Amino acid sequence: MKATGIVRRIDDLGRVVIPKEIRRTMRIREGDPLEIYTDREGEVIFKKYSPIGELAAFASQYAETLHKTCSLSVVICDRDAVIACAGVPKKDYTEKALSEELEQIIEGRSLYFHREDSEPIPVLAEGGAYSVSCAMPIISAGDIVGCVASVTDQPRDTRRDVPGTEVETKLILTAAGFLGRQLEN
Repeated sequence: MKATGIVRRIDDLGRVVIPKEIRRTMRIREGDPLEIYTDREGEVIFKKYSPIGELAAFASQYAETLHKTCSLSVVICDRDAVIACAGVPKKDYTEKALSEELEQIIEGRSLYFHREDSEPIPVLAEGGAYSVSCAMPIISAGDIVGCVASVTDQPRDTRRDVPGTEVETKLILTAAGFLGRQLEN
């Protein structure tokens, strides 16, 4: 744990303000859920809560199935990081921060499909070999909780054994819809 040197008082309603610099650094937005932990030394720890993180094992199996049956490289993300992937190096992608462009796709709440005449959108903030081919935000109970994306390390016209645009789109839409429903149950 890292000390920030910032001290805040609790108000009469039991609230404490998390400073803007920390919210910006930790990518905490208004309305984001935070989990609260305590330890034996009396520390109170706030951690960003990821509803889809609870489905990480299930999401990983879903991604593996899409990859094995359709030769589709897939990443499944919460709003900030990759939580499951298949067809890409797991150690390079799992729990890594998303690119701003992918975050914008997620916030847009609609299907994205890469077009030949546009710049590739990297999956990760730090770059990497893979870019987004098709992406659909995961929406559960009206809230954006993450994204399912097919990814590629090649231009579309040189790819082999990959579903056509219509099939790829339907697979990504189905995965996002299914995971969103699982979170509602």
